[in-house]
Amino acid sequence: MSQTTMKYTKNDVTVIWKPDVCIHSAVCVKGLPGVFNPQRRPWIDMEQADTAAIIEQVRKCPSGAISYVLSNATEATAPAATANTTINVLPNGPFIINSECLIKHSDGSEEIKTGKVALCRCGASQKKPYCDGSHRSNGFQG
Repeated sequence: MSQTTMKYTKNDVTVIWKPDVCIHSAVCVKGLPGVFNPQRRPWIDMEQADTAAIIEQVRKCPSGAISYVLSNATEATAPAATANTTINVLPNGPFIINSECLIKHSDGSEEIKTGKVALCRCGASQKKPYCDGSHRSNGFQG
């Protein structure tokens, strides 16, 4: 599966956005609207906050669609995997897995996901098995 990524850099930090993973929870927009504004192009303006504030907000992304890399790091920074896999069930939303996991697709393809991944729980996603935020508009309760 190919995945589009967009990168936004300021000094020592690069924010990476994966629109195909985004569940449009708006956590980023509500938490740091100066930086994350979907009405603007480009929608991420790194000059609107300091590095620490941007990193703090990126870490709150429930799907892992937004991550960051520091200039002295080689991979997107994500919480370290633990011995146990924790699956969080968001109220009326997706399952969130925050560790490395293997996704086996029905067509036989496989992909390893590292960091946060949001899995559809409502059945309406156009990106199954991943959440696309459809639960917000289809009345899903769970």
